[in-house]
Amino acid sequence: MGRRPRDAEGNRGAPLTMGGKAAGDGGHKPATRLVEVGRRPEWTGAAVNPPVWRASTQLYADSADLARGRPNTDGQFYYGRRGGPTQWALAEALTALEPGAAGTVLYPSGVAAIAGALMAVLRPGDVLLVTDNAYEPTRATATGLLRRMGVEARFFDPLDHDAYRAAFCDRTRAVMLESPGSLTMEVADVPALARIAREHGAVSVLDNTWASPLGFAGLAHGCDIVVMSLTKHVGGHSDLMMGSASAGDAWHARLRHTAQSLGQVVSPDDAALALRGLRTMGVRLAQSSGTALTIATWLSGRPEVARVMCPMLPGDAGHALWQRDFTGGCGLFSFVLEGNDPAARARFIDALRLFGIGYSWGGFESLVIPFDPTPIRTARAWPAGHRLGVRLSCGLEDAGDLIADLSQAFDAMARPEA
Repeated sequence: MGRRPRDAEGNRGAPLTMGGKAAGDGGHKPATRLVEVGRRPEWTGAAVNPPVWRASTQLYADSADLARGRPNTDGQFYYGRRGGPTQWALAEALTALEPGAAGTVLYPSGVAAIAGALMAVLRPGDVLLVTDNAYEPTRATATGLLRRMGVEARFFDPLDHDAYRAAFCDRTRAVMLESPGSLTMEVADVPALARIAREHGAVSVLDNTWASPLGFAGLAHGCDIVVMSLTKHVGGHSDLMMGSASAGDAWHARLRHTAQSLGQVVSPDDAALALRGLRTMGVRLAQSSGTALTIATWLSGRPEVARVMCPMLPGDAGHALWQRDFTGGCGLFSFVLEGNDPAARARFIDALRLFGIGYSWGGFESLVIPFDPTPIRTARAWPAGHRLGVRLSCGLEDAGDLIADLSQAFDAMARPEA
C-alpha cells in the first residue's frame, strides 16, 4: 500500500501518508480514506488493525525518562487516561475525515461529547443559543447541567435568521446547531448560522451525527467544533457507546484539556469496535440512505400519512439546502400520521415486525419510535395537528421487505381494537 511510518512526534492528528499523498487532504476519495486512516505502522505493526492496547499504567524506562515527562498529545505514552494506540488510531482517523480538523477528542457517549464541548467553551454568566429542534438530551444539558454552572440557554428557530440575529447579546458565547433537526428533520442553513455567530464573536458547535463528515463537512462549512455520537453510524452495530468532538488547533486544545480535567476516557475495546465500524460506514450509509429514500417516497403516497420529513426527498422543505450543502444522507427520517388517535399509532408501531422499538439509530437493524415535539418546542411551535409523529431508522434489511412490513402495519392500524 506504500504506507510510510510516521514519527511518534509527528503533528497531532496528522493524516497517515500513503505513496506521498495524505489521506484526508483530498488526494483520495472518502471510500479510500475510510480504509486507510488511523493505521500508522508504529501502532499496527504487521497487523491490518491496531491491536487493542489495554493499559491503565504505562511504564517509563528510568528516572530520567520520568523526569523528562511527555508532551500532552496523542502518540505519547503517559498514563492510561490519555489513551493508547487503539484510542489514538480512532481519533486520528476521525480527524483525517473532517476537513479542517487539527484533532479529535473521544468521549464515552454522544451526550458526553455535547456536554464536554459546551463546557470547554462556556463560563458562568455566558449565554448559549440552542436550536429549537435539537436532540432532547442537548436541551436537557443546556437547561440542567449548564444552568447549574451559571450559563443561560436561549432557544431559537433555526429557519428564522432575523430572530436568530436578534437573539445575540454581549454575553452570547456559543451557538448549538443541529441539522437536520432531531425528530422533525428541518435543514438549517448552517454556513449562514455559523457566519452570523462568528460576526457576534460566538463559537458555533454542530451536532453532525445525522450526516457524519461523509455527508456534511461541518468545519469546512464554518463551524468551530463538530460533535458526533459515534454510537450511531461509526459504531454501526448497536454494540458500543461513544462520542467525539473535532476542531481546529485552538479549540481542539481546549476540548482536550476540559475532557482530561473531567477524567473522560473511552475503553480501548470500544475504540477497536468503532474503528472496525468506521471501515464499512460508507457502504452502510449508502445502503441505509437509499432504503430511506425509497421508503420515504412510498410513504408520501400513503393515505394514512399527512407529511413525510426526509431532506433527501424531492419536495421536502429542506431538500434544496440539503442538495446545496450535503454530499450524503442516512437512514433516519420521520413522518406524521393523519388524524389524532394515539391508539391507532400504537397499533401501527406494535404491528411492525422488522422495526424494533428503540431510541438509538445508525445500526444495522431498523428501528421505530413515536414522538410528539409539541411539549419541548419553545421558539418555534410545532403544528398542533402533527402530534402523531413516527421516526424510522432504516437499517440494512431489504427495502422491499421493510415496505411490506410497513404496509401490513398500516392494515393493522386500520383495524379497530379488539
